[in-house]
Amino acid sequence: MPDMYPPATPEVAARRRELAPEINEAWDRFSSAVFAAGALDEVTKQLIAVAVAHVTQCPYCITGHTRVARRRGASDEQIMESIWVAAEMRAGGAYAHSTLALGVLDEHGAGHAHAHRAEAFATAMDGSAGA
Repeated sequence: MPDMYPPATPEVAARRRELAPEINEAWDRFSSAVFAAGALDEVTKQLIAVAVAHVTQCPYCITGHTRVARRRGASDEQIMESIWVAAEMRAGGAYAHSTLALGVLDEHGAGHAHAHRAEAFATAMDGSAGA
């Protein structure tokens, strides 16, 4: 079975440059500027890149930025923690967006939800009255 993603090779990079040299050059300058030390050091930037690569699910970015993070001095533990941060943020998005679904449920089932709560309250009160 062929690989889902073709390997990133020097030939692929050369083809990109050949087809759009000015844009490719601008991309290279932009990327270099983004990952240069500034307010954040290079290791931190690479750890962010590892995390984001996992959220965007780019296999090229995952492998490339993991390698660069290691070369810049990130530990295995730091790399794995950055991946866990990405996992939490990705899952956190689903958790946070449940607010939208809950709003719809409340909107369309408000009568049912309120009746259910009133019934639960009445049952609780009946149980406490006999105690």
